[in-house]
Amino acid sequence: MALTRVAARKLGKRYGQHRALAGVDLELDAGRVCALLGPNGAGKSTLLGILSTLVRPTSGDVVYYDGDAAVAADDRLRGEIGLLAHSSLCYGELSAVENLVFFARLYGLGGGAARAEALCDEVGLDDKARHRPARTYSRGMVQRLALARALLATPSLLLLDEPFTGLDRGGALSLGRRLGRAKAEGAIVLVVTHDLEAIADVTDHVVVLRRGQLARVERKPDGEAGFTYPELRELYHRHAE
Repeated sequence: MALTRVAARKLGKRYGQHRALAGVDLELDAGRVCALLGPNGAGKSTLLGILSTLVRPTSGDVVYYDGDAAVAADDRLRGEIGLLAHSSLCYGELSAVENLVFFARLYGLGGGAARAEALCDEVGLDDKARHRPARTYSRGMVQRLALARALLATPSLLLLDEPFTGLDRGGALSLGRRLGRAKAEGAIVLVVTHDLEAIADVTDHVVVLRRGQLARVERKPDGEAGFTYPELRELYHRHAE
């Protein structure tokens, strides 16, 4: 199975009296990188949580498609979702390699050790760092490990919540290029971020949330280059603030 489209309809979410989302419609397609933008408290992380199946909406629904066929929200679907959340979801007493081997076994993936080493190379964890306990890592190193965990199963739906946090400029730009590769490989990519420079040129779909509602949706035509940094900045300042 490989997800080709995600369709959210009239999503709403309340936490007691607080309305986090109200009537949000969203379409995500394979081979596109969507930037989910908005100020703090706009509902971005809540929407990401719903799309990951970890948060249940108060109203509305999400349908996942493999081709034209809707997919049930079960363990097979969750195996197609790579999530980078605010929490790394990794174990501090284990090294990066040990964490990745553990999750590979949990996901039923073969070649755990080799895959773990390759992912450490990909996200920029050096030989020394990858074999010491993750509790000794800097914020940026934890972020790199969390990204490696999200990429472990080669997901067809990649959901990233502020993935550039803690990364230096070189690391952020490297991650932006990695997102471009996921796009070229046909993944559905949704990125919550304030780092517009890092996602410039690779992002071809922009969704702006404000106070839990859609403020703006923009898509580049198929085959066109992604949004430039000035275009993203203009969209953000015009519709998010």
